[in-house]
Amino acid sequence: METKEMIAEIKRQKEVIDNISDGWHTFGELYEFRMALSIALLNTNKDISWKSKKHNDGTMFAGGYFICGIKTPLGQVTNHYKMEHWHMFNVDAVEYAPKWDGHTAKDSIKRLKSLKKEN
Repeated sequence: METKEMIAEIKRQKEVIDNISDGWHTFGELYEFRMALSIALLNTNKDISWKSKKHNDGTMFAGGYFICGIKTPLGQVTNHYKMEHWHMFNVDAVEYAPKWDGHTAKDSIKRLKSLKKEN
């Protein structure tokens, strides 16, 4: 398969995945929703949030991504987003992201809940 054909196929597959729905939301909508929540959370907690164009070892995924994160009482929560969204995260930019502590999606959910403020 030629490179142009491969790129076209990847784009087609992404469109298919983005439009898969649970009957209420598509994967594409949920990804955008997650990013909007990340922006709000990090921007309102600047003292414990950061963004970086490089992982702690100096690498980054191909395709123009960055990593951002927040430090919770139970550990870090991180996400990767496309560079086109860099400017939306108004937090400190660091040269290298903190070393990944091995957290999973389940860990991240628990850690995010640890940020809950009591009334």
